[in-house]
Amino acid sequence: MRTDSPHSPEFHGGRSHDGRPEPPTSAEHWRRAVSRHRDRLLGISHELHAHPETSFVEHRGAELLVTALAEYGFRTTAPVAELETAFTAEYGSGEFVVGLCAEYDALPEVGHACGHNIIAAASVGAALALAEYAEELGITVRVLGTPAEETGGGKIHMLERGLFDPLAVALMVHPGPVEVCSPRSLAITDLRVYYTGRSAHAAAAPELGVNAADAATVAQVAVGLRRQHLESEQMVHGIVTDGGAAPNIVPERSCLEYNLRAADRESLDRLEHRIRACFEAGATATGCSVEVVRLSPVYTQLDTDEWLTETYRAVARELGRDVAEREGEREGVIGSTDMGNVSARVPSVHPMIALECGEAVNHQAEFAAACVSDSADRAVLDGAAALACTAARTVAHPEQRERLLSAAADRTTSPVRRSPDRLSDAGGVS
Repeated sequence: MRTDSPHSPEFHGGRSHDGRPEPPTSAEHWRRAVSRHRDRLLGISHELHAHPETSFVEHRGAELLVTALAEYGFRTTAPVAELETAFTAEYGSGEFVVGLCAEYDALPEVGHACGHNIIAAASVGAALALAEYAEELGITVRVLGTPAEETGGGKIHMLERGLFDPLAVALMVHPGPVEVCSPRSLAITDLRVYYTGRSAHAAAAPELGVNAADAATVAQVAVGLRRQHLESEQMVHGIVTDGGAAPNIVPERSCLEYNLRAADRESLDRLEHRIRACFEAGATATGCSVEVVRLSPVYTQLDTDEWLTETYRAVARELGRDVAEREGEREGVIGSTDMGNVSARVPSVHPMIALECGEAVNHQAEFAAACVSDSADRAVLDGAAALACTAARTVAHPEQRERLLSAAADRTTSPVRRSPDRLSDAGGVS
């Protein structure tokens, strides 16, 4: 690695101020280990923020991360999983593989309004800190560059191709307006609805037309009426992306995009069945044909590992973070993430780390501005230290180490079922 070795005379991170050896499970120890890379990490965060790239085209961002990790001695592989902007980077050779997920895609128009620049920089920071102790801890550090969280499910592509299987744990931290260690994330699917009718002159021969825009309107009304009968935690939201070319032409085509969310996959399946009936109603009422396309693999609900989560909570508090109490912290919903699919297979954490963002929330322009503030920089460094310390404490706990290693060994003999929901057209679901 480019940084000092833990055994070199220039290294000062392994001892307390009075010169006594400091255990590598101390939160302050990992704060100092991360701080040695402060300028590089904040540079990564700011660079990603300044050059936002949307899902599956994060070429600059992926190259930035791969280059940085390679310079520190990580073995990098790019691309992976048949995704041009996905990568892996490894350091060490221990049997306990610590996975750190780096997201770096942005949103259309509002850029890094979900703070993926912070996620990427924090995961790289944790990886660099842990790499210095890889031999001592008996670990391999693996960074997974996971594109297209907002649109398309990059982690699911990588999960199905076995890139998560060697991991004992999968860790990441996500910025938000509040500090929540065990957030709730819903299952989600995104659908694109195409209506096809027949064009005609809207004044001279309207009777010859079959109005695809009307089909979209009927579907929207049906969905709106259906909402009063939704189950708890089911959600439906959508937009019209094509409603016609000119008012004096009966629209031959229209297009809708909808996100459907629910507490779990079973509830989501029930919701999708009912909402598809609303789409069919638009076609039936107007005489149009309808095609419904799934844009991304289905994201499942987030199910994080309790022991890892509570370890992270303790570490975050030691770092001075104002962490919510465990009781009641799952009352709200943070949205949906493809980390849910990972958490169903690999013990995971996905805590939210708070930014000073006023009344702004994720996916707003105001939140994007907060993601490159002093508060965001603190989140990068604290998030990296918290992830690294959580990993170190887990490895140092004999029972947890054995539990997680045993699960990883079992996982390699149980291949992931490739999702039947995938279609080639990539869409957006976060």
